[in-house]
Amino acid sequence: MKELLRSTDPTVMAFATALLEGEGIDCFQLDVNMSVLEGGIGAFPRRMMVRAQDYDRAARAMRDNGIDVSA
Repeated sequence: MKELLRSTDPTVMAFATALLEGEGIDCFQLDVNMSVLEGGIGAFPRRMMVRAQDYDRAARAMRDNGIDVSA
């Protein structure tokens, strides 16, 4: 798995998930429980992971829709 993006904004994560699912790319969010534990103040970002072989296609889909990807 490779990190595609990191965000404290749940709407960005939901939009990214929808985009990836629409492209047929499997994705997984890490740190979801940590963001729940911190009480919704946005201190801990969630990470979106994709398979390494899907990374380039996923990154292109994010950039095409105005979402910054992790370096």
